[in-house]
Amino acid sequence: MYEKPTDVAAADRVIHPLKSLTRAQFAALGGDAVAYLRPVTGAVLGTLIEDAVFEAETEYQLLMAANGTPLLVTDTEDSVNDWLGENNLGLATLH
Repeated sequence: MYEKPTDVAAADRVIHPLKSLTRAQFAALGGDAVAYLRPVTGAVLGTLIEDAVFEAETEYQLLMAANGTPLLVTDTEDSVNDWLGENNLGLATLH
């Protein structure tokens, strides 16, 4: 009977192909068809969007394209769902 070696060091060297993509390659995966949603505070948004004023403690929903372009900032998930339906985009959730 043949036993397969269990070399933990070899398993650690295996790198998932998505981890080696450049920013441009990752963005190209979603193109204009995928967006992701992140809950962020107004304080964080203030650092991302210079010409807008947000309440620092309020939690907002930031919708971004796969290439990192901000698409929508709102304070409700319902607004996000309405916007996605109108613009025919899919949503990739973060876990």
